Amino acid sequence: MKGVHFLMSLVLLALATSFASASDPDPVQDFCVAVDDPKSALFVNGKFCKDPKHANADDFFFSGLNKPGDTSSQLGSNVTTVNVNQIPGLNTLGISIVRIDYAPYGLNPPHTHPRATEILVVAEGTLEVGFVSSNQDNNRLFTKILNEGDVFVFPVGLIHFQINRGHKNTVAFAALSSQNPGVITIAKAVFGSDPRINPDVLTKAFQVDKNVIDYLQKQFWVDNNN
Repeated sequence: MKGVHFLMSLVLLALATSFASASDPDPVQDFCVAVDDPKSALFVNGKFCKDPKHANADDFFFSGLNKPGDTSSQLGSNVTTVNVNQIPGLNTLGISIVRIDYAPYGLNPPHTHPRATEILVVAEGTLEVGFVSSNQDNNRLFTKILNEGDVFVFPVGLIHFQINRGHKNTVAFAALSSQNPGVITIAKAVFGSDPRINPDVLTKAFQVDKNVIDYLQKQFWVDNNN
């Protein structure tokens, strides 16, 4: 009888593990609105797949990360993105890469990747980097000065930034754990949304005078992502 109970326990444990690990697939785009008629569908959560028999080496290839990005914007930085849109073969593989160029004192402003953890390595120069933990962790700042060859991780969804504190150009490369990580630049999203967020909301949220919000909403918010 003990053997039967033990066997039943193993079966129940296996079933529980199976149910616990079952979940919906992770999103790889901002949203995917359901439609009842398949003929009306334009997008899927990711990309449609080519017949594997028709795949070739070019589907898994990108050239150009050796070329510096244009850092002449007011941010002084440029992100060259290589995701599923540049390499179709990345579809379903859950990874992408970027090159980030920084002019002296150039900034990659506070932003988040809603679908990816990022691991960054400095190839040339020096960076000050950091991320802020969630409200649950009291929004602690984790920051570090990185030199050539140093590596830093930004956990998925958390606000993070990089700034070049040096007098020379800096170059970094980062891998992200999604074929389409997405990026939300905090200042641009909050003050440059289309249409604009009601100023009353932002005035109360930031606890500043409405004139400050009006000024910020009238600015042209630069996007440094290519």
